[in-house]
Amino acid sequence: MDLDNSIKPGLKSEQNFTVLEEHSAAHIGSGTVSVLSTPSMIGFMEITARSMLDEVLPDTHSTVGVRVDVRHLAASPIGSEVKTCAEVLNVHGNRVTLSIEAWYGDTQIGAGQHDRFIIEKERFMRRVAG
Repeated sequence: MDLDNSIKPGLKSEQNFTVLEEHSAAHIGSGTVSVLSTPSMIGFMEITARSMLDEVLPDTHSTVGVRVDVRHLAASPIGSEVKTCAEVLNVHGNRVTLSIEAWYGDTQIGAGQHDRFIIEKERFMRRVAG
């Protein structure tokens, strides 16, 4: 697979998510208040990164997250719309490094970097199965 032609620095994507009670810190146990939890925000960011990469990879391949380094900068209430952004910064072999951000309106609520590793799905699952 020639990654140089499918995934390049500068590739970008955005997605919008509605914050539901199931995404709250109180619901998942990472806090006691009903605002967007850090794990849910990171999950939204990862979905955006994975979806973007899956669009340019062959159906036989996908990516798995291997590193997340994120700051949660501000709260977002239940019912709010959160926009997440992902941009490819670097491709080194099968490792893709991305910039990831989350926004609630004009307020940046999260920012960081995320690494994903490109896998061949069947081979990966054979290895997982033992």
